[in-house]
Amino acid sequence: MNIQTKYFGEIKINEEQMITFSQGLPGFHDQKEFVLLDLPDNPLFQILQSVTEEYVAFIVVNPYHFRKDYEFDLDDSLLDLLQIESEKDVAVFSILSLKDPFETSTMNLQAPVIINAHKKLGKQYITNNKDCSTKEFIFTPVKEG
Repeated sequence: MNIQTKYFGEIKINEEQMITFSQGLPGFHDQKEFVLLDLPDNPLFQILQSVTEEYVAFIVVNPYHFRKDYEFDLDDSLLDLLQIESEKDVAVFSILSLKDPFETSTMNLQAPVIINAHKKLGKQYITNNKDCSTKEFIFTPVKEG
């Protein structure tokens, strides 16, 4: 099937790639079907692109590339909703806010996107972890002094 994308124009996707967000995403509750698209020449970042709305697309990253100590617990209702049976089913992404210069870009660790990679089910999960912010720097800022 062909879809219109924010960053790549019209592309062809396989329907098996589609990830269902039964509750949509916060602020985009009517957007239920997404696909993860790779960024050419950049293995760290991907695009979470709505299948039905061209301009609903988020740059995402696996937060563990930048924060090895990042952790949170998934509650039982989320495990049930996403039909997660094992840790191997889980893929975690953080939505980025790109800034100029790039080194000041941030990621949302307070509300990661959780995807059951095998069943293609997803949800943005608000962790309520007080140690995490919605605007965590990707790179540790260098203090001048």
